[in-house]
Amino acid sequence: MADENQTGNGTTAAAQVRLQVLAQYVRDLSFENLVVQKGLSGGEVQPDVQVAVSLDARKRPVANQFEVIIKFKVTSKNKANGEVLFLLELEYGGTFHIDGVSEEQLHPMLLIECPRLLFPFVRRIISDVTRDGGFPPLNVDTVDFLALYRQELARRVQAQQVPAEKVN
Repeated sequence: MADENQTGNGTTAAAQVRLQVLAQYVRDLSFENLVVQKGLSGGEVQPDVQVAVSLDARKRPVANQFEVIIKFKVTSKNKANGEVLFLLELEYGGTFHIDGVSEEQLHPMLLIECPRLLFPFVRRIISDVTRDGGFPPLNVDTVDFLALYRQELARRVQAQQVPAEKVN
């Protein structure tokens, strides 16, 4: 009965899910202001910002502990001539203690819920770095980690189906 708790009406309930952030940290950060480095012409600048997001999660040697890394690559180009204005790369990590989660729910927890908890800190770092780098602060739009997770699952399913179709 370690996984069940007695309720007031005599029924049992599943163990409580516990998600705790143990640590957060910048694993890697790079910012390049190419306007200053290359001496690009000032003129009329219309920035086109592209943001790429990827996730990584792994089990740590300690029981029920996991590391989740959010990787952002932000590229700003001038719409007029395509010249890169700045490039920002950030890897932000979190160490989590997760307990009371079934094996099939652990993967979504690591790649949806944990990044959601880290995202406000990532947004702040990106905003501060772009401002301190000589540009207006970039407030990254909220990332839909559920949609990213579903896209990755669909991509994996499709990748598994392609080799099977080639054999026929």
